[in-house]
Amino acid sequence: MDASEMSYGILLLLQIITGIWRNVFLLLVCSRVVFTSHKMYPSDLILVQLALANTIILLTLGIPETMSAWGLKNFLDSFGCKILLYLYRVGRGLVISTTCLLSIFQAVTISPSRPRWAEIKAKLPRSILPSCLFCWVLSLLIEVTTPMYMETSRNLTNIQMTFIMKYCYSISPITVTTLVNTVVLSLRDLFFVGLMSTASGYMVFVLYRHHQQVQHLSGSGRSPRMMPEVRAAKNVITLVTLYVLLYGQGTVTLSILVNMREKSPRLVNYSKILSFTFSAISPFLIIHSNQRLRMFGRRTSPISNLNSTPAPNEVVCP
Repeated sequence: MDASEMSYGILLLLQIITGIWRNVFLLLVCSRVVFTSHKMYPSDLILVQLALANTIILLTLGIPETMSAWGLKNFLDSFGCKILLYLYRVGRGLVISTTCLLSIFQAVTISPSRPRWAEIKAKLPRSILPSCLFCWVLSLLIEVTTPMYMETSRNLTNIQMTFIMKYCYSISPITVTTLVNTVVLSLRDLFFVGLMSTASGYMVFVLYRHHQQVQHLSGSGRSPRMMPEVRAAKNVITLVTLYVLLYGQGTVTLSILVNMREKSPRLVNYSKILSFTFSAISPFLIIHSNQRLRMFGRRTSPISNLNSTPAPNEVVCP
């Protein structure tokens, strides 16, 4: 193993370990609130789903890719490749749809208190569960053809294939089904990215107007930056911006790889790092934005839990 491969293996291992650790922490804490708390906030269920989707991505593709990066023997057969890559693609679909759902939820939450928004805000908590179920159904159905073209590297003898990971490849025959599937997946991604970008742009507009309105106030002792609604919206905007940037870079990199006759190992490794980055970093952003989660992580006694009051519009669970 040369220096570049060793650096890639170390970076990938750190990314997977820290990402799984933080996502599992977020999943367990928010799940405890969702299933045991008498006062659940609407965003808790969204965050449970996002943490679960991140964990699926890191486990299904991250662990095999880390093992292959360190030169461990291929342990996957054709069936294993099909299952792992199907779960990975489902997790990827869940991440993009759930991040979009989170951005829409927060955009509605900080919208002005006007009659036309009042009815939407009243119905919003009841629509969270159906929306989450819809994300699952959409991801499970839209990726149903993925296992059809997956094979382990030991079963391949031709060159017409697309690199997925060092243990598995995707055979890509040019058929009508393949083209239709590619178009459907691209339209899904563009739809959710466009929707979350629009919601984030709306939040930026609302925050700007709010800042202009409170700028003339003095002596209130509460700046708009410290308000829970403003802080929550800024955190969601940061999360969406990170996803859009990584999605754009990943799309460009994958397009270059697909059109290359000889795959560049460094470009392939860079593409893999990009595919894990959001799932590894997003739980850190969510936990860092909430004081109660930070206190829970370092809490040594139950008394400290009584000293903080949950913010009514926080995007993360109390």
